[in-house]
Amino acid sequence: MVAAIAAFIAVPTLALAQDAKHSFKMATGWPGGPLMDIGAKAFAERVDQMSDGRIKIQVFPGGTLGNALKVTETVKNGVAEMGHTWMGYDWGRDTTTVLFGGYAGSFDSERMLHWLYQAGGVDLQRQYRDEVFGVVSMPLFIRTAEVFLHSRKPVRTLEDMKGLKLRTAGSWLDMAKDLGAAPVTTAGGDVFPMLERGAIDATEWGTLWEDIAPGFHKVAKYLIIPGVHQPVAPFDLVINKDAWAKLSDKDKKLIETAARLTTFDSWLRIGEEDAKALDVYRKAGNEVIELAPEVQYRTREIADAWADKQAETNPWFAKVLASQRDFERRWANATQYRNVKVRATATQ
Repeated sequence: MVAAIAAFIAVPTLALAQDAKHSFKMATGWPGGPLMDIGAKAFAERVDQMSDGRIKIQVFPGGTLGNALKVTETVKNGVAEMGHTWMGYDWGRDTTTVLFGGYAGSFDSERMLHWLYQAGGVDLQRQYRDEVFGVVSMPLFIRTAEVFLHSRKPVRTLEDMKGLKLRTAGSWLDMAKDLGAAPVTTAGGDVFPMLERGAIDATEWGTLWEDIAPGFHKVAKYLIIPGVHQPVAPFDLVINKDAWAKLSDKDKKLIETAARLTTFDSWLRIGEEDAKALDVYRKAGNEVIELAPEVQYRTREIADAWADKQAETNPWFAKVLASQRDFERRWANATQYRNVKVRATATQ
């Protein structure tokens, strides 16, 4: 009888716990643009909608709650309960971060999505960020291949890369040196003024569409493609572990689902908008330059050698790299059974 009464009392208690209200602050690394609009803010709006308003997330621009390049640290220390960042910003602590955030040796965005959501990547990411950084982590937003450079100088060949002062982040800081460039890093809000006044010759940032908003093309004539340094860029939702522990299992699942839906929506939106963006640059008077094959091949060679070297001394890097390379081998013949040859027509 006592057990039955206890069980009866527990039912509404459990319901109350599952329907608890939460209010979180989210630190980001972005001053604005698509990363905010269809990334962090879209996620917050989706969570609000899916929870019927019970879970509120206030999104702050980069630098408001802490260093825009150290969002993980801001969240770990409890200054914000959530953060939206690119994991590669943490590469100085552990280079494994770029395997999740994308680097010159990554596969394309479609394959990355398959690896993350169907081949164990999300689980590896959760385990890794928990063990090494002490935060809860999952993908939130993903880019297709980035623009290689918005440049004040034409860049096409390996010779053109020598001495080029470029802004970048993550492992490309190391690899660009092997191409002869002189890379530096800085927060997103500082990039435009540095490019405008010539403190740097060139910058990479996002995809064709994403780069319209910051206006790099207004102060740099040359648009260099493709983004061999960054074939894909998944972004990262980080959550303070104490804040995560306060959520019911139902609400944890809600957060995971919202992040996944936002990630897929961002991929679809960017893909469509990128297809329109080249015309914007051409109409603005920018010159579009395709990198010479020698640069593209050499970049991948440098990336593979760099990754092999990291794996020699970093067990986590070796574990994630092995998972990604196993995936690549499974997909090695995908173009044979997926791509159909068609003749060029007047509409193409």
